[in-house]
Amino acid sequence: MTGIGYGRTMKRAARMLPLAAAVLLGACALPPQIEPGAATAPAPAPAAIPPQAQQPAQPPASPADIQRLQDLVSQQDRLYRVAAPLLINNSELCRSHARALLGFRAKNRFSYSAELSSAAHHLLGLDERLRVTGVIPNSGAARAGIQVGDVLLAVEGKAFPEGEQAESQAATLLAPLVAEKKVLKLTVLRAQDQLALDVPLTPACAFNIEVGNTDLVNAYGDGFRVLLTRGMLNTLRNDDEVAYVLAREMAHNVLGHAARMNQQAAVGGIIDNLARLQPDMSTMTGMAGLRPVSPDFDSAADRLAIYLLARAGYNIERAAPFWRRFTAQHPVSAQNAYSALHPAIERRIGGIEQAVRDIRNRRANGRPLIPAP
Repeated sequence: MTGIGYGRTMKRAARMLPLAAAVLLGACALPPQIEPGAATAPAPAPAAIPPQAQQPAQPPASPADIQRLQDLVSQQDRLYRVAAPLLINNSELCRSHARALLGFRAKNRFSYSAELSSAAHHLLGLDERLRVTGVIPNSGAARAGIQVGDVLLAVEGKAFPEGEQAESQAATLLAPLVAEKKVLKLTVLRAQDQLALDVPLTPACAFNIEVGNTDLVNAYGDGFRVLLTRGMLNTLRNDDEVAYVLAREMAHNVLGHAARMNQQAAVGGIIDNLARLQPDMSTMTGMAGLRPVSPDFDSAADRLAIYLLARAGYNIERAAPFWRRFTAQHPVSAQNAYSALHPAIERRIGGIEQAVRDIRNRRANGRPLIPAP
């Protein structure tokens, strides 16, 4: 999804890279040089699905924890809904970050911190088993009929893992399967019925998309993930504005800017920290060891971001006015502001406006929306 994968109140999932996004994002890490469907073996006979063990009783969740989880889920749903077309419509531009997606997100109660585990059970119905918590619009999972609430029982006849390590173990289970197939056979439990569904894989950008647990107005990309803080989401007025920020961080990831600035580890640490339920704010002082992004990197990311947005169907005409207004509201001088990491606003605005003109011309002439080298 890519990006489409639930954000990090999760304490373990925050350490996962695209391989583990197999469950969180519905993304299965497929090396781009491997052609899905090559040397496909006959599908094995479905294994017998063992009866589910009695699920342990969950302690009651406090109203405050349920509200916190409800707010998080609402923010994350908004983020994934906006990210979905950016991820699915831009695999061609995501280069080595393109992967095959199943197109859904799945979690169990261990996906959340200990503080929210009971709330996840009471609010979302999560237990030891992996349960679908979101389906990416227009994905293979959506076309196959996967629904929120489905419990994952088996894939290609192999039982899905349960328990504390279920997400990472499911990623390990899924990765070789997507290297061999274009369609996966899933068995799910819906209400009291077991259903067998053929889910076609969907090419997409394999970036995990996360909500950061802080009111600081910022966003980061560490090469594998994109994080928008709660504060950033709260200051953005509509889906287009959320998309503008997401697309820029996706573009930085595609272009490898975090690694080229030798700060990938620092950005990754910030993403992990901000995604925790109670982040260590002492590490958020000033720029947290990060250097401002160079004007050249920002210009390249802005240009690619406009193409990502256009291909996803977002309104690119409002991108430049948005960034001008945003920088005025959150100036470079503000501690921890997004603008402090991206200070070359006038050069950025010029590049965005030029990219918009280029896309107008391409559309008028029927040319594909692929930026020139």
